[in-house]
Amino acid sequence: MRQRKPLLTVAVCFVAGLLAASAFAQPKPKHNVIIFVADGLRRGSVNAQDTPALMKVRTSGVDFENSHSVFPTFTTANASAIATGHGLGDTGDYSNTLYPGVWLAKPDPSAVSGTITPFLESDDVLANMNAVFKGNYLGERTLLTAAHQAGFNVASIGKLGPTAIQQNDRIAWDQTGFLNSDGATIIDDSTGHAGGFVLSEEMMDALHDAGLPQEAPTRSNGFAEGSQWNNGFAGDAQTSGTLDANRIQQQWFADVTTKVLLPKFASESKPFVLLFWSRDPDGSQHNQGDSLQNLKPGINGQTSERGVRNADHCLQQLLAWLDAHPAVKASTDVLVTSDHGFATISRREIAVDGTQTAEVSALMTYGLSGKAKPEPEGTLPPGFLAVDLAIREHMRLFDPAVRATGGASAYAEVTLGGDQSQYPSTGSALLGETVKQVDGSDAKLIVAANGGSDLIYIPSQSAELVRSTLDVLAQLDYVGGIFVDDKFCASPSACPGALPMSAIGLEGASSVPRPAIVVSFKDFHQTAGDLQSAAQVADTTLQEGQGNHGGFGREETWNNMAAMGPDFKSGFVDGSPMGNIDIAPTLAHILGIEMPSAGTLKGRVVTEALAGGTRPESSAQKSLLSAPGAGGVRTMLEYQEQNGVRYLDDACLVGKEAPRHCP
Repeated sequence: MRQRKPLLTVAVCFVAGLLAASAFAQPKPKHNVIIFVADGLRRGSVNAQDTPALMKVRTSGVDFENSHSVFPTFTTANASAIATGHGLGDTGDYSNTLYPGVWLAKPDPSAVSGTITPFLESDDVLANMNAVFKGNYLGERTLLTAAHQAGFNVASIGKLGPTAIQQNDRIAWDQTGFLNSDGATIIDDSTGHAGGFVLSEEMMDALHDAGLPQEAPTRSNGFAEGSQWNNGFAGDAQTSGTLDANRIQQQWFADVTTKVLLPKFASESKPFVLLFWSRDPDGSQHNQGDSLQNLKPGINGQTSERGVRNADHCLQQLLAWLDAHPAVKASTDVLVTSDHGFATISRREIAVDGTQTAEVSALMTYGLSGKAKPEPEGTLPPGFLAVDLAIREHMRLFDPAVRATGGASAYAEVTLGGDQSQYPSTGSALLGETVKQVDGSDAKLIVAANGGSDLIYIPSQSAELVRSTLDVLAQLDYVGGIFVDDKFCASPSACPGALPMSAIGLEGASSVPRPAIVVSFKDFHQTAGDLQSAAQVADTTLQEGQGNHGGFGREETWNNMAAMGPDFKSGFVDGSPMGNIDIAPTLAHILGIEMPSAGTLKGRVVTEALAGGTRPESSAQKSLLSAPGAGGVRTMLEYQEQNGVRYLDDACLVGKEAPRHCP
């Protein structure tokens, strides 16, 4: 006969079972995330001596050794991908400078300033774009906004432009004409200055209590405008640029983060998502004065190294705060990335053997005005693509940054030919017989100059004009790749020399006007196989020997990415392709946040890097080759794919007999 258990024992077991089931049913506490973006950091610049903090994340957590930025490799473009997890065809952030199809100005009848080629690294411009494009020009919800709506504490801090883009869907003009962030904590170069986002009284008091200034320092490091110790000083054709990193401003950002934001978040019972966007090493590499009019050392000199170390110093300060607060550290993931790589600017050489461009724009003599100083002979001027297109297609050239004081056109004409030739002041330009419309809609071509690549808009949508422009582009000796709107390419032969923009993720759900053509410029490696030695032809006002990006070489698509924390593996090297487009989906997955989508150009969850995740099947490099264009040249694209996401490696122009790989 079976013996009965005592009733008390049965009851105790029953209650214990209920408690165990209840504990199992409760969702685990949500974790925190810190995203650290080192703007313009090349993977090859990370080492144990100069960047111990970055190396710590790479070696102790997950090293994403096959990482990718999105092309065009510009800051706001990649900021939009980091923010939303969508490609540029969905976000419409095609480059730092674009053509929005309208005269873009503050939605205020009294506003007198505006532009048709806006530079997006500006809080004002972002608000203006949102005012035109249904309150959120990106068309997608950002990770930080989704986290805020899910009950997380949220803040973005750092470089002007990409920092605000992380919460772009909360930015607008209020009824009194001031910027409104809908209560979002956005701290950037403009904080505390006229035109910046207004911080809450609580935040202002916290800054005061921490002994910190209530306004962001400038990039001057406390020096005069023309001092080489001013990090914002770029020099000119005969004067070297800066010799120092962006020390003072970034130290303030780091102090605000570790003395105000993180302590505030730690004191509250909510998880948090914080993004820190370091301007360095990007700003120092752009403006460095180590290599005036020389490709060597280029962006591998001491000033660029100071910029790299400065970014690492900021990350180290954040990690030290976590080390001092082990309870927070135990539930915090840290993901580091860079928006793009970098290259040394070439404005004369187009190949490693020193071959110089022979295009007319580099051979003309330009009259001097303002602070401009003579360039060495054979130098491509700012706006060289627009100049060469105007000459070859027999069009007049107009400067969208200068309004005309008379005549039929709304914009000042740029003189071409003779010893007093001119170039468009910012590089961007309007081409045609006349441009009477302020929005530029009657121009035949609109060139938005950006650096390592440019955007070309054709307002008339003329297929014939697209074809003639493709013919010219294929013949320009500095062009390195050509991509064209799919609607002009019913067949490969309809767009000779060019690949469709859908191949690189530029066709999607965005309502922002899409360029008809995207042009990348040539790049080359001064030392074979060494991406750190790369030089890039760039449409810029900066000098030969300084730094830029935006091109389609692997030195610019290969960014630096790593992650560590409770949700990531330890000591794991991830060889699968991944990139900036995967950050938001992966972190949303970790945090349990839903992110609705309007478009379909989405990144993936990098499950192989997560604790308990398994490796996906390996991905082989693939290539696409266009139909031959003028002279038999073709655009070649090299890429990888993983779980339906395409990752772009590089692109180049090749001859009739295509090599197996881009040089």
